[in-house]
Amino acid sequence: MDELLDKIKNIFSPGGILSRKLPGFEARTGQLAMAMAVAQSFTGDDSFFPSSGPGPMLAVEAETGIGKTLAYLVPAALSGQKVVVSTGTLNLQEQILHKEIPFIKEHIAPDLTALCVKGRQNYLCLYRWHQLYHSPQLPLFDNDHLDAVDDWLATTHTGDRAELDWLPDHSGLWREVSATSSQCLGTNCPDSADCFINQLRKKAARTQLLIVNHHLFFSDLALRRSGFAEVLPRYESVVFDEAHHIENIATRYFGTSVSHFQLLDLAQDIEKLLQENGIDTSLEKISSAARGLAGEAVRFLRIFPEERGRFPLNEAVEKINNWEQECLLLTESLSSLISRLASQAQRSDIWSGMQRRAQELLANLQIVTGEQRRSSVYWYERRDKTVALSASPIEIAEDLQKSFFHEVKTAIFTSATLTTGGNFSYFFERLGLPATTTSIRLASPFDYPGRTKLFVPANMAEPAAPAFLQELQHNILAILLASRGRALVLFTSIKAMQYLFHYLDERLPFPVFMQGSAPKQTLLDRFSHETHSVLLAVASFWEGVDVPGESLSCVIIDKLPFEVPSDPVIMARINKIREEGGNPFVDFQIPRAILTLRQGLGRLMRSSTDSGLLAIMDVRLFTKHYGRLFRKSLPDSPIIRTLEEVSLFFHEKADTENDNL
Repeated sequence: MDELLDKIKNIFSPGGILSRKLPGFEARTGQLAMAMAVAQSFTGDDSFFPSSGPGPMLAVEAETGIGKTLAYLVPAALSGQKVVVSTGTLNLQEQILHKEIPFIKEHIAPDLTALCVKGRQNYLCLYRWHQLYHSPQLPLFDNDHLDAVDDWLATTHTGDRAELDWLPDHSGLWREVSATSSQCLGTNCPDSADCFINQLRKKAARTQLLIVNHHLFFSDLALRRSGFAEVLPRYESVVFDEAHHIENIATRYFGTSVSHFQLLDLAQDIEKLLQENGIDTSLEKISSAARGLAGEAVRFLRIFPEERGRFPLNEAVEKINNWEQECLLLTESLSSLISRLASQAQRSDIWSGMQRRAQELLANLQIVTGEQRRSSVYWYERRDKTVALSASPIEIAEDLQKSFFHEVKTAIFTSATLTTGGNFSYFFERLGLPATTTSIRLASPFDYPGRTKLFVPANMAEPAAPAFLQELQHNILAILLASRGRALVLFTSIKAMQYLFHYLDERLPFPVFMQGSAPKQTLLDRFSHETHSVLLAVASFWEGVDVPGESLSCVIIDKLPFEVPSDPVIMARINKIREEGGNPFVDFQIPRAILTLRQGLGRLMRSSTDSGLLAIMDVRLFTKHYGRLFRKSLPDSPIIRTLEEVSLFFHEKADTENDNL
């Protein structure tokens, strides 16, 4: 143990390996403190962790500029344990694999092995490719794409579609050849020896450090609970980066879902397989059952209200005549198909795969439409062309305690935003971590007091007031004129974003970009290169946007990001807290809004030389009693309340920038 801690000190301290070998590195006390804590968690240091509860658990809030990625990767590399690093975004995975890992291998741990593992759908299935390439359906696809994939297969070692940067995101060709588990033939596949998934599993078993995303991790964990495993081998410890996403993502995989699209997809795959088998009268009953399922799936879609969105399932059931009869018809259709597939399933693995898919869909359908459990929330989502029914756990804490916490040596949770009001209690409660879990808060080393200001208008209507939107557009226009663009404006609703876009686009003398008008990365590239431009956005732009330098000198947020309580999962969690005697607004809604707000504000300072204005256009920060909790969670920026102060700030900023030229 002492040996590992000594190594960590030598690596992260002034004059250490990072100072000597990593260009631009600055030794930071926060980064060293985090690396030491992570190392102690890997060693199971009893003096550092409470003895009660599961194995060593560590929560680290490391704000922007700490350098948390190296602070956990270096101890993981030196721990000698098999470690999974689970991230929230693909960008972070790519950064770890192509930037941090090569450096660590060259200068710190030359024997380190690391591998990025993705979900099965990211890899090509050789069997499905060969079936397609020699099938009558070939003319349906672009010959250039087919030839390019064929050439690629002669050189690729991974079968990862990320190598095909020319292939469109929603490629119909890839859907036909990806390695979905439902169509896997397993050991009976004629291409088993060369299978990319099998090769990946073997590599993963031999690799010390596995880099995954949260979706794959919790998908794998959910499968393990049912006795199956996806791709990940057994591991000893886990590091969750961007850990504030865990509850939402785990909820999806610990639940059950069935969609109209899945039913149609199964029916279509069976019909396709039948066509490949040619004329065979013994298969006519299967074809009839598949067509029957497709018809019932379409019928089932049509009984749901057409309004798009997520709603409690009970609301739809109350409006649908003969709900139980409709469910029975779909259940019988699936049961009939399963029965018809039985004889072929005994002869062929690919047919047994079809039968397994039908059995899983039937089981899921019976769960989401059957007797409702108090521990789950039942809801449906209506989209343009499909409807999905789901049963999600109201709380994931028990699932994590049963299936994860006691199965690993240590689990480390880190993010720039884990605390609300200065403590970890909300995060611990939602994940079921003991209140005594070891935790560390590391403030950003960036000079917020000296390089930023926080603007909250003194005289403006509250968001619920009729005059709010009109006052919002006038105030934002004034700020953007003072900042000369260079601003990211974040909204809590698409409607507000669109309303402001038309107003600002007509009045500003520089480009105004709006989310949805182009792919996300395209918009970010334009915004970054057009220094005096404005980007309006919602949702995914509140985090993961990294634009250092002058192009992003102002972040404006329209109002406090409270979630719409009509979402069925959010509503169920609010009701449960209320039933247990808690205050859902204080215990749940405020902490979630604080974490989202902190993520949004974190877009401004991405390096030590950045500076600019943070603006929250919501006077409730000062007019409501809960505003104090929000203010306590914000960066340590001096607060200004008037537009005159905003103009003065940008004049002084411009003078400073000119002096530095």
